Formats: sequence, C-alpha cells, structure tokens
Amino acid sequence: MPLPKHVFNPPFNVVRTSHVVLGVTDLDRSLAFYQATLGLHLEDRTATEAYLRGVEERQHHSLVLKTSATPVCERLGYKLASEDDLDKAAAFLTAKGLRHAFADVPYQGRTLQATDPFGTPLEFYFKMDQRERLLQLYGHYKGVQPQRLDHFNIFSPELQDAIDFYALLGFRMTEYTEEDGRDGRIVAAWMHRKGNVHDLAFTNGAGPRLHHLAYWITSPLHIIHLCDVMASTGYLANMERGPGRHGISNAFFLYVRDPDGHRTEFYSSDYQTMDPDHEPLRWSVRDPRRQTLWGQPAPRSWFEEGTAFANQPVRDALFKADVIIAA
Repeated sequence: MPLPKHVFNPPFNVVRTSHVVLGVTDLDRSLAFYQATLGLHLEDRTATEAYLRGVEERQHHSLVLKTSATPVCERLGYKLASEDDLDKAAAFLTAKGLRHAFADVPYQGRTLQATDPFGTPLEFYFKMDQRERLLQLYGHYKGVQPQRLDHFNIFSPELQDAIDFYALLGFRMTEYTEEDGRDGRIVAAWMHRKGNVHDLAFTNGAGPRLHHLAYWITSPLHIIHLCDVMASTGYLANMERGPGRHGISNAFFLYVRDPDGHRTEFYSSDYQTMDPDHEPLRWSVRDPRRQTLWGQPAPRSWFEEGTAFANQPVRDALFKADVIIAA
C-alpha cells in the first residue's frame, strides 16, 4: 500500500496529543486505580468528574474521568499552536463536510469539537488552565511515576484512509507494519507531530475504537515497580501485556486495564523523529520482533478488545490481517 508523503504545511497546526475523556461506571473505583495505584495527580474533582495529569504536565489535565452508564471514550484531545489555528481547523472541517462546533469545556479556552471522517470524536484547543509545576516536587512521584500523556492508538476499520487523512493534517509516519508481497496492505501505522515515534497510531480492526492511551515514563524500573505494586494490591488480573520491549518504537512497555477495561500503556525509551527526511521503518506482519523485540506475541485480547467511542457504531475492518497471536 502507498505510504503518505510528509506534509510540512498542514491546513492547521496540531502541536501534540493533549488529553482524553473516558466514561467510567464507578468514579471512586477508577480514581483508586489511576490516582492511588498508577500515580496520576488528581487536580480537580466533582461528584461526577475527575481531572488528572502527569508530573511533567503543567496543563490542568490530560485524563478526564466522567461517570457514565457504560465504559466509553468521549473525546480525544489535541493542542493546537494558536487561536488562529482553531479558526483554520473550523474552515478545514467545513470544507470537508465534517461535523464540528465550538463548545464550552471546563478548564479549557475556546474548544472546537469535531468528528473525523471515520467516527472518532475529537476536540482541539489552544489555551488550557495551567497548574503548579510538579516535575521537581518529588513527593508527588507515586506508582509508575507517569510523566506526560504521549499518544493514542485507535482500532481503524479503514486503516489506509485513516493514515491518508491524518497525514493531510501533518501527522508524519515513523514506522509501519505491512503484509509481505507486492500487494501487501498496511496493518498498523505510527504517526507523530511532536517529534518522537507517535502521537497517534492506527491498528487494523473493528472500529473506530480506542485501543489505548499511553503515558511516557522515565525508566523501565518504574514499570517493574508498578508490576510489583499491582500484583500485591489486588490488580494482578489488570496487567494485560508485558513488561517487554517493542521492536516497533523500541519502547519498554506495560499494558494495563482499568476496572472498566480501558487500556493504558506505560512506556519509555523511544527515539526522536523530528528530522524532515526521516523515512518510515517497515516491519513485516510476520516478524515476531515487531510486537516484542524478544519475540513474545501479544494476547488475543490485545487484537480484539478496545473502548467504544460514545454514540459511534463499530464497523468490521475491511480486511483481516494474519497477525501472530499468543496461544
């Protein structure tokens, strides 16, 4: 399948992945997981909402938990470079015939909510309230010591179209997985705005659904510590995959599931990709090192289970990839 060309002058300027809004069925139970166990910092809370951030983040929140009848993902948030970029984004969405509207969002300035062509709910903003810098207040370092929200991974039923659309927005591909042979299709792709391996990844599968959100951490040792904590505090079954090292991205990782099944990755050790002539790295879908450099395949749940987006029907993927799955 064709690789998208890098676009250096997109219609509006996305700086990075910013935040995610998750619907949870029991807010107290979710906070016990994300705050007390994983180590995210609780910034504000109401009876039905909680706002959390990592210790590196000066923005008010990178994770919003909202009480919901069912576990869903309400929005994926991106920070733009300026107020003008919000107007440019609105003009772009209008030209593409995509649903969008400005909305009032707590702790954020002017916010543009939209739905991409594939049903993914998005929001764009420039200004968010800022809070005290926690980076060197080491008393706040708990759990896995999450530093900052790094990326989203989305199950995409029309993967090539999704890659092409986000490439138009300036997301540049760093690595991809492809079937072998002359007519091999792309099975997964990693794309960035901020200059590391990815802000956004796509995995072929029924969707659109959120596969996972990911926080960057400073050391694999923090992942080992989190495994000990979760194994000894009643969360053994919530460790889905890892610890290990991806071939793709070189990241040392752990995937965990919260009490509602939402998946979060913690990882470190990826690399810089800001050079304009950076060429995407190809991996064969049959290469066991792509999933884990040490050769361990992912469990079936990792390929099949994800979080539905609110009010969005799930479609089957256009094709089924022949991936390696753990027995």
